[in-house]
Amino acid sequence: MIRTAVPDDVPVIHAMVRELAEYEKALHEVRATEEQLRTALFGDHPAAFAHVAEETGEVIGFALWFLNFSTWRGVHGIYLEDLYVRPERRGGGHGKALLTELARICVDRGYERLEWSVLDWNKPSIDFYRSLGATPQDEWTVHRLTDKALTTLAARP
Repeated sequence: MIRTAVPDDVPVIHAMVRELAEYEKALHEVRATEEQLRTALFGDHPAAFAHVAEETGEVIGFALWFLNFSTWRGVHGIYLEDLYVRPERRGGGHGKALLTELARICVDRGYERLEWSVLDWNKPSIDFYRSLGATPQDEWTVHRLTDKALTTLAARP
């Protein structure tokens, strides 16, 4: 079952964010707290949204996403920040169901893109995404400013 996340889901979503970061060999980079997630998802001005996969009353996966905008298409799209299904529950169609729900939201709201990033070494995920018809955008490279580089640039006159 796929459903919109509710505030009571925040602790398990936070735990799975950490599990995903550990899988991606980046647990040391996770700074987000449960309270930050709660505010982002359910505060006065939500900046992100989440859906969860539930099986026999237990949350076993999630998709956390936000709106982006294409100046070329002139409409919003969805950027999928994280998709995660606990390893022991993979292969049951939960990841596909989460992506299907996001695709439905796109179509229902007139959004024209559903996008996400995947680590180059994550072959199981790449194969899964390709099986759904997703195409890699090889000609684009993600760039990021964080920490000292971000504050240094912000401090420039």
